[in-house]
Amino acid sequence: MKIKTIIEALENWAPPAYQESYDNARLITGNKNWDCTGVLTTLDCIESVVEEAIEKKCNLIVAHHPIVFSGLKSITGKNYIERTIIKAIKNDVAIYAIHTNLDSISLGVNKVITDKLQLKNAKILAPKTQVLNKLTTFCPTKDAENIRETIFNAGAGKVGHYENCSFNIEGTGTFKGDESTNPHVGEKDKLHTEEETRIEVIFPSYLKRNILQKLKEAHPYEEVAYYINSLENENQEVGSGMIGELEEAMEINAFLRQVKHTFNCKTIRYTQPIQSNIKRVAVCGGSGSFLLNAAIAQKADIFITADYKYHQFFDADNQIVIADIGHYESEQFTSVLLHDFLTQKFSNFAVLISEQNTNPINYL
Repeated sequence: MKIKTIIEALENWAPPAYQESYDNARLITGNKNWDCTGVLTTLDCIESVVEEAIEKKCNLIVAHHPIVFSGLKSITGKNYIERTIIKAIKNDVAIYAIHTNLDSISLGVNKVITDKLQLKNAKILAPKTQVLNKLTTFCPTKDAENIRETIFNAGAGKVGHYENCSFNIEGTGTFKGDESTNPHVGEKDKLHTEEETRIEVIFPSYLKRNILQKLKEAHPYEEVAYYINSLENENQEVGSGMIGELEEAMEINAFLRQVKHTFNCKTIRYTQPIQSNIKRVAVCGGSGSFLLNAAIAQKADIFITADYKYHQFFDADNQIVIADIGHYESEQFTSVLLHDFLTQKFSNFAVLISEQNTNPINYL
């Protein structure tokens, strides 16, 4: 199996278009055309993880956090980033990072957290906007079914848990081609009227090129009439954080003890409880302070995340409980998530979970 086959599966699951602007989710070292000898999944790719991959004969590491976030001006081994890159390159180990794009999908990092907490009715906390387009096209009515099927297969027409969604209007189209044309219906240089169907579908913006290509290949007309609109609509399946509810309200200290046990936290930093019970829970793996207002707006009782600074805790402002469980602790199950996805996708291929504890923080 080629490394590119594995990357394609990962990117169909968590499209790189959904990563944040500061991120670097991509193939960082190696060649996608290499034959893959095995995959090692991990939260962080550091030197010890590369050594483990070499020992286990895995020439592809799939990590959540990119080892390189910004450009390197030299690679001399002066820090852990450069040493990791050098070791990977010298031993022909490919490193692939799948970061904020995996955070953003509805079955990604935050879904694992809600599952661990046994939350019900979990949904995206802050859905992304400006990631949807609408395609409007016109075709002979007799070809409408084939056109719809083609663009559905290319990824259009999915709304939430529904597929093959479209809106259709019957009408009459007119056109007249000049002497250089070869019209599918009608005659050149003569006005023609045709019973047509107007088809409208919504699709993720990153699929635009592929959908238009498939549309043009399937459309009978020499010149395909279509237009595309960018939408402000929220994509309910893509965004930051998640929110859900406990089956039964829990006393806050009992809930925090459960969180501590579930995520094996050495400590939890949290703000003053404002009520005795917890029912509605917002979560964000990793650094999530930017989602506090969304958690409050969604009427969460508690917001579980990581990397809060001292002054940011004041922002709870007696409206919510902030609980910082630690960055590693909140995302530690991501390597298992990656392993399970790849194992299900490639059942006869070796996918291993790193045994390295990459948490750089110790507690006394």
